Amino acid sequence: MTELTDLSEEIELQIRWLGKVRYRDALAIQQTINTFERGNYLLLLEHHPVYTMGIRASQENLKIDPETIGAELEEANRGGDITFHGPGQLVGYPLLELEGKRGGGMADTAAYIQSIESLLIETCKELGIQKIGRIKRYPGVWVNPDGPEPRKIAAIGVRLNKARTMHGFALNVNPNMTFYDHIIPCGITEYGVTSLEREGINTTMKEVADLISEKAEKIWSQRKASRADVSWRDDTRTENPLIQINKDFEKINELQKPQWMKVKLATGPEYRRLKQLMEEKNLVTVCEEAGCPNIFDCWNDGTATFMIAGDRCTRACGFCLVDTRKPNPLDPQEPKRVASAVEEMGLRHAVVTSVARDDLVDGGAEHFATTVNEIREINPETKIEVLIPDCKGDPEALQIIFETRPDVLNHNIETVPRLQRKVRPSASYARSLAVLSRAKKAGLTTKTSLIVGLGEQESEIDQCLRDLSAIGCDIVTIGQYLKPSPHHLPIKKWVTPDSFKRWEQIGKDLGISHVEASPLTRSSYHARQALESTKSTSVDIKFPKLDFSDS
Repeated sequence: MTELTDLSEEIELQIRWLGKVRYRDALAIQQTINTFERGNYLLLLEHHPVYTMGIRASQENLKIDPETIGAELEEANRGGDITFHGPGQLVGYPLLELEGKRGGGMADTAAYIQSIESLLIETCKELGIQKIGRIKRYPGVWVNPDGPEPRKIAAIGVRLNKARTMHGFALNVNPNMTFYDHIIPCGITEYGVTSLEREGINTTMKEVADLISEKAEKIWSQRKASRADVSWRDDTRTENPLIQINKDFEKINELQKPQWMKVKLATGPEYRRLKQLMEEKNLVTVCEEAGCPNIFDCWNDGTATFMIAGDRCTRACGFCLVDTRKPNPLDPQEPKRVASAVEEMGLRHAVVTSVARDDLVDGGAEHFATTVNEIREINPETKIEVLIPDCKGDPEALQIIFETRPDVLNHNIETVPRLQRKVRPSASYARSLAVLSRAKKAGLTTKTSLIVGLGEQESEIDQCLRDLSAIGCDIVTIGQYLKPSPHHLPIKKWVTPDSFKRWEQIGKDLGISHVEASPLTRSSYHARQALESTKSTSVDIKFPKLDFSDS
């Protein structure tokens, strides 16, 4: 197994391009990363149209109900007044630990803001805008600051708490500038706003993000930065995502399954009893629907994972065997039948999952909550784990599930940022991080899963583990992808057992309480043992601070 170096010394700044992200999701991720203080990050992204109100914002500077023009309104605990974020604007959230002579006081804040301004000024100069700089009384970056008609091209709003930074900057690349007509941006009445496009700069979001990343590494990182990007492709969908997915992956010959992937068929009496029980109660298990290779092992051991809300999913992920026809209505008696089955099976640890139900207003959250409560009613000693979809990121829907206080809140991130759109085209890496972040903030034990062999690099899994550690994820499972049908994503690689052992060690070194990694591992494999291990495992990771006191 590869010997690991000190992770805090190996790589300093983690740079992530996250694509289009709801403001509320990005905020949840920022808050959780800063709670655990496991490293320095620069999150780069675009927002869906949103107006954000800083702590000194005046409602008088908002001229319209944002909903009437397709925008959201959010409060932000940053400095400054009201501003706009939307597609075509590069937003950067540096999450750094600063070290200054005053421990993050006002002078350190000023030095930090100047470092952001310098980053943006140098980027704009390299793109072709020479008359650019600062206006002393207004933080941000301005075109023609000393001449006639100064105009803001980048806004800055930050918050420092115990020398830890959040929020950041927004650089207008080519947004729809009419959104600014409905506010007084940053409460400034005498000057206007502009964009790179308005200033005659023909560029792309990726080119700007690349420049920002390069310069951020020099300013905020003493060592090599680590960058990972979600797909840069246009956010379009085909009628059948699986068709597009298979076009995007290069065709390869089917690989012969290695010896370590072969599972011995063991349909013993306990397996047959449980299968009959599921049929009698008209219940669905993910063990069967997902073609899990551990079904015989788990069922013969008297455990199973229940899949509620039907067996038809509203999403078409490229790795999943679940039916994607139009879902049937929810069965109101299903939660009671699941609770009864848990009792008859004598389970100490019950796992409840579901298909994605984007057809429902709450994404099936209330059905989850009812099922958890029914299980707990007649099985008070049973530990309950829920493996939930993202509920479209709706905080209110997620809170319905959180309030049932499951023993484990599991939501699968599935793959590395680069492959998210190909592997699960209706989901989002950032949204999944936000779901886990919200669950952690609610005080729950959190869990997620990765499947490998889809074309990712081992270093990309390392980056995922670092991101999951940064948001305080307690349990991570990693297993080999198995192609469920000829129409699904091809297997790009059979990952060796040594690689899985390496990831277990990396996860441990990063402070993740339990990493279950092996070729045949699936999300619910050894679920009870994983929960028990989190009760006795805690690792504190410390990373270097950055000194801006003399900037």
